[in-house]
Amino acid sequence: MIKRATVTDGTASGQGPVPEICNGKEVGIKKKSKVPGVMITQFIETLPEGKSHPDFTRKPIALTIQEGKFAFFKAIVTGDPAPTVTWSRNNGDVSDTSRYQSKYDSNSNEHTFEMPNVMPDQADTYKCFAINEYGQAMVTVVLNVIEVGYKKNKAQQPLAEAANGNFKNVLKRKSKIRPKSEQTERKDGEIDPKFWELLLSADKKDYEKICAEFGVTDFRWMLKKLNEMKKEREEEQADFVRSLSNLRPIQVNADGTASFEIDMDLIDPSSSIFLYKDGEMIPYTKELGEQMKHSLKQVGKKFIFSMKDLMPEDAGLYQLDVEDVNMFSTEFKVPVVDFLVKIQEVKAKEREDAVFECVLSNPFSKILWFGKNLPLEQGDKYDIEVSEDKLIHRLVVKDCMVVDKGIYSACAGIKSCNAWLVVEADKEVPKGKKSARKATRAGGSGMDLQKIAQEQQIKLEEKKEQIKAAKQAAAPPPEPSPAPPPTKVEPKAPEPKVEPAPEKPPIVEVVSTKKTPLAVPVPAPVPEDLGSEPVITCGLSDIYALRGKPAELTVMMNVDCDGTWFKDGEQLSSGSGVTIAKDGTSHKLAIDSCSDYNSGVYRFVTGDQSTQAKVIVGDVPEFDPDDLHKFSKPVVVRVGQNAAFKMPFPPQESLVVSWFKEGAEIKDGGGVKIVKEPNHSRLLLKDCLRTDAGEIKIQLKNPFGSVEATSRLIVLDRPGPPEGPVETVETTSSIIEIKWNPPKDDGGSAVTNYIIERQQVGQSLWTKLGDVSADKNSFRDRNVTHGKKYNYHIYAENPEGISDALETADSIMAGIMILAGPPGAPKVVSASKTCINLTWTPPEDDKGIPIIGYQVEKRKKDTTQWIALNALNEPIEDVNYAVKDITEGAEYEFRVSAINESGAGDPSPPSAMVCAKNPNMRPCFKDPEDFIVVRAGNSARVKICYEAEPPPTITWLKDDEPISPWINIINTEGMSQLVIPSSKRSDSAIYTIIAKNSVGEASFDVEVRVTDEPKTPGPVEIEQTVHGKVEVSWAPSPDQELDDRLYYVVSQHDSNTRVWKTVADRLFANTFTANNILPGIEYHFRVYAKNDMGLSDPSQSPTWGANSNRVPIISNGVSSAEICFERPPSILVPLKVHTPPKGYQLYMTCAVRGCPTPTVSWFLDDVCINSDKNYYITNSFGVCSMYILRVRQKDSGEYKVVAVNPLGRAECSTKLVVKE
Repeated sequence: MIKRATVTDGTASGQGPVPEICNGKEVGIKKKSKVPGVMITQFIETLPEGKSHPDFTRKPIALTIQEGKFAFFKAIVTGDPAPTVTWSRNNGDVSDTSRYQSKYDSNSNEHTFEMPNVMPDQADTYKCFAINEYGQAMVTVVLNVIEVGYKKNKAQQPLAEAANGNFKNVLKRKSKIRPKSEQTERKDGEIDPKFWELLLSADKKDYEKICAEFGVTDFRWMLKKLNEMKKEREEEQADFVRSLSNLRPIQVNADGTASFEIDMDLIDPSSSIFLYKDGEMIPYTKELGEQMKHSLKQVGKKFIFSMKDLMPEDAGLYQLDVEDVNMFSTEFKVPVVDFLVKIQEVKAKEREDAVFECVLSNPFSKILWFGKNLPLEQGDKYDIEVSEDKLIHRLVVKDCMVVDKGIYSACAGIKSCNAWLVVEADKEVPKGKKSARKATRAGGSGMDLQKIAQEQQIKLEEKKEQIKAAKQAAAPPPEPSPAPPPTKVEPKAPEPKVEPAPEKPPIVEVVSTKKTPLAVPVPAPVPEDLGSEPVITCGLSDIYALRGKPAELTVMMNVDCDGTWFKDGEQLSSGSGVTIAKDGTSHKLAIDSCSDYNSGVYRFVTGDQSTQAKVIVGDVPEFDPDDLHKFSKPVVVRVGQNAAFKMPFPPQESLVVSWFKEGAEIKDGGGVKIVKEPNHSRLLLKDCLRTDAGEIKIQLKNPFGSVEATSRLIVLDRPGPPEGPVETVETTSSIIEIKWNPPKDDGGSAVTNYIIERQQVGQSLWTKLGDVSADKNSFRDRNVTHGKKYNYHIYAENPEGISDALETADSIMAGIMILAGPPGAPKVVSASKTCINLTWTPPEDDKGIPIIGYQVEKRKKDTTQWIALNALNEPIEDVNYAVKDITEGAEYEFRVSAINESGAGDPSPPSAMVCAKNPNMRPCFKDPEDFIVVRAGNSARVKICYEAEPPPTITWLKDDEPISPWINIINTEGMSQLVIPSSKRSDSAIYTIIAKNSVGEASFDVEVRVTDEPKTPGPVEIEQTVHGKVEVSWAPSPDQELDDRLYYVVSQHDSNTRVWKTVADRLFANTFTANNILPGIEYHFRVYAKNDMGLSDPSQSPTWGANSNRVPIISNGVSSAEICFERPPSILVPLKVHTPPKGYQLYMTCAVRGCPTPTVSWFLDDVCINSDKNYYITNSFGVCSMYILRVRQKDSGEYKVVAVNPLGRAECSTKLVVKE
């Protein structure tokens, strides 16, 4: 009996009386906690910084516990300031410290509410409050107490509560499963309520098994009633749960516990959950799992019931209820079984099979196997085998790997045993390669399991006989005698057998010899003092008789007496195919030709003695002739395909179907699938291999005999390679004849022909020579060249394809080998540290065979080994060769051999010793750069590559002076680098590298220009000099004096086009004349400074328009026609002096004015250069420029610009000095 917590108010779970005023402040805000079921009330709207209301991080958990046990609730709360925790109950006081104790552990921050010796009256709904000045948190928890024993004073309590109108406390469990003490005797034909409870929670596939167990045969009625009960049960469950799923029946786990699972979505998480076994409530725990036998664990929506320390009395019907409604029922069956032989530790090598085997005390159709706590099933990795008597069980771990190492266990009912599997790595296999699959097996029990199983089978049979004899002794005799003599022993008639006959049935029958079946006499126990009373010394036993064949029953007596025969209770007499005979103490009943009429229970009675046996008439299994003919045809498949066999037969009782391949029985599993139906059987072999081919046989066996049908599986594949080695029958200068043997495996179909391929040594191409019929194992190759060597491939072909090739072990040469004579000794043409060039002369005597190339060999000084520099199949076709596989500073000598079709001939005399080093050479520079621009602040790096032998001394100069210490010089073989870590404008200079060795010296100049983006030019002014032209002038950029390569760019913008366009570029002056300035249009100008780094920001001009900045024109009475703008040429900006280094680019610019526009000519040393293509000369609106791409020494001289128009002449000149 359980004392449940009573509900006396209407508040929901997690709610309770909350004071309206706390600390003088009105309750303000309801807050939501992260923990479900916690109700939070915040007293003020805004919490001060760093402060918080109370909350639960761990709430108390509902508890169902037995009376007299230690009950407690635990909670962990948070809040700042630290909240005060109090406990209360709905129906009672908790101030009695002997029954209720509140504790706090500062280390774990846990608040504990303890009830040391819990009593039924303490079952209630308890509340836990956490309060501080900013709020309150509250949670409810239910305590249920299971009462122990019957208390008389409690018996009338439910009636009193019902009278008071409190019906909730007197609600009974709705399930019809009751404890044994409350069960009433069932009427005849009434079904056990357990039957319906199991069906309500079972899968449809288990309906038939449950019905058979409870003896229900009317399935239609069962399903109709079950649907009605399911509908009613689902309506009851809907009040407490939203959904139920994943109902997993109870089963034994690998760790020796039993458990069942259910996914349940509770509407109210605080609903009470109860567990029952056979109708009686059982206590469980959620936290004290190590102290109680039963536990119920919740993970989200999943509820897991576990039971440890399993015992036989734990068997029964387990049910899970929410409140008073059943949710799930499952039956735990504990079979009476134990391990006679337990599994033993197995030590297996890698890729070997491991075997675990055990013997049970009772037959068990299937036990559970676990590997490293995971269930194992039949498949490609594991084979699970069971003997016919179901006593021997085996687990085969196939193709063991190191990862398979671990503990394996076998579970039969509640009994289990385990053992280790140790897998040793194959040390003989090279690292990184996989070892070959082994055909051996490791492990086993090391005992004769078959003998142990047979002894146990005999014990079980004896036990059955004893039980049967006890039942017969308890039952009244069929024909009781009024006064049976006390000294006689009544023989017990054996019960009819309903199971298939055991392995050694008491039948004397040999179908093949057509003998008459006889009943084997069974000796009956004979008392020591028989006197003259008749006693049966050998009684009857069951026989199986073939239809249409004779059968005979015999009884032996101790004295000559009369007896009577009965069949199915009716007395028999001779006649109608039955003959009754008596010969002294022997009584016989003979059946001339057995038929179904003769089947039945035969009984022989004499006085108060009797014996009986069953006669079962039947036939040996047989096949339909058409089906037999169809089955006998071979099944032909290709490798990798599936092979299927099907054999129909008439349905029969006690029929055993077996499949065999080459005499060995085939078991289901792995790549074999066997389907056995009442009227046929199918065999499927998956992914057939050539080894699967052979005789396939099906056997049907019953107690009357057996019959077999034979077919054949043919697996077709391409043939194996022909058998070698390849023999050379004949070889001449024009013929090679070879011979081989047929392949061992023809692939299931005859070889049709052989294919011959040939490859000449030194070539990669294989050429097909032709086909040879299957009856010939030789081939004559007539297309060969004398002295050449050949390799051959031989393939076998059948209708399924072509085999792998049989290749000749050694090359076969046509005729006799003829080698060329030695070439001339090699001569060294040149030598360096990386290459030595050789040349030689062809051999004087080539022996009449053309030379196809040469092989060069080298020998290092002080060694004796000659090393080939090229392979024989890669001959050097020319008579010279560059040897690059050398070590600097080492000395070598070389020799050469001539190669013809027969191979390499004698080597030439060796060359002279030569050292691998470079010849002496004056330093020279390779493609150096003479001008480098670097942004100020960045590192400057100048790389110069050179060639010299011996290695030169490198010196760097800056403007012909030694370089500063902070400049780094990095010298490597063949290259020198000058590195300025953080360059400045002052680092701009001409840097000179000087390389000097014993042969000579060389130098090279590199100009390094360190600059930055130029600064903006100064203010821009605009002045109109003549009509239609304006003069744009500006102050120079601050960088003009620092950078002689700085120039200016002018852009123009007008109000008509509204786009900026460049009107002048590469201006070295600070003025620019803009033409085509029209009245009525506004103009703007921008002036940029530009150098090697790029453009500066622009300097903006003022707006120039029709009414601003115009030069006033004063007529003074003179008409406009009289104004003249003509003027002679003048030089606005003269030429500058330039001194560029040799190879650098050069710009010369000047500005010329005049009207009409003057003709400008350039002169070098008074020679006009306007038409010289080495100079690029332009004239853009009076800005005259000349550009030289790379200045040369001959470009030095006096340059002069002459401007001429009809009104006069103007000129300016400058000097150009080109530095070396």
